Amino acid sequence: MPLTFDFPLKKLKTYKGINPRPKDFDAFWNKGLSEMRAVNPRVELKKAAFEAPYADCYNMYFTGVGNARVHAKLLRPKTILKPGPAIVIFHGYSGSSGDWFDKLAWVAAGFTVVALDCRGQGGLSDDTGGVKGWTLRGHIVRGLGDKPENMTFRQIFLDAAQLAGLVMKMPGVDPKRVGAMGGSQGGGLTLACAALEPRIKKAAPAFPFLCDYQRVWEMDLAAAAYEELKDWFRRFDPTHEREKEVFTQLGYIDVQHLAARIKAEIMMAIGFMDKICPPSTQFAAYNKIRGKKSLVMYPDFGHEDLPGFDDRRFRFMRGL
Repeated sequence: MPLTFDFPLKKLKTYKGINPRPKDFDAFWNKGLSEMRAVNPRVELKKAAFEAPYADCYNMYFTGVGNARVHAKLLRPKTILKPGPAIVIFHGYSGSSGDWFDKLAWVAAGFTVVALDCRGQGGLSDDTGGVKGWTLRGHIVRGLGDKPENMTFRQIFLDAAQLAGLVMKMPGVDPKRVGAMGGSQGGGLTLACAALEPRIKKAAPAFPFLCDYQRVWEMDLAAAAYEELKDWFRRFDPTHEREKEVFTQLGYIDVQHLAARIKAEIMMAIGFMDKICPPSTQFAAYNKIRGKKSLVMYPDFGHEDLPGFDDRRFRFMRGL
């Protein structure tokens, strides 16, 4: 394996992250889950214009925390003889649930498929907002000047868990055979979903975002997806007098701190040349997962398409 710009592999395998974990972290998320469960989701399915000979396609809407109407694409086999598997898909930062077409292989294999549109990004979900402070750019820092309960990624994490729970109640879905997957932001949400909805059976994240923010900043890699961290400090704390306070608040939405709650079997992919989501930040989450897990390592690849991983992920999920 070539030398990486990050820690050597031996250290990566034991690295546990440096971003502070708030003292009330577990209570914070338990309270959030209670709020989520108290919401009447008012699920609505609208037949999509897209059609396929073996799939029924719907625009799905549900009410999440903060009374936001959240959108997801739903595809399911036209013929379901008995409850079968389902897969929940999460997209990259600023993106959307994507095209219908790229989900059809899962339906052909007998899966019900749902793909979330994250609030305020490229899809159709509501962004109810309402935070104090800066909202110019970046969901990591949105709500950072407010109380932690108003941070945008807190709501998105809960949307991910809520959607998975709703899928488990759908006709034709075996609730014990539900998986989750995604890359980058989608990888981070895959881990968050599996942590907050422990009935997820299998999860396959690729190069997860939203991990170990302080490590990203200390590596001077607060650029691209993490650029908003540096921008926030430059505007609101240029001498870093509040650095510990800020990173501690970010700790509430740091996926590495949720990872210990995961019960699903995990198959995770990491590119060792990834300068957008550095390997050490991803290992910070991976190393805290206590259950069955495996790692697919790409020594020469960065934050990009990882050859063969889609095939591996399909075979992995076929075991649901």
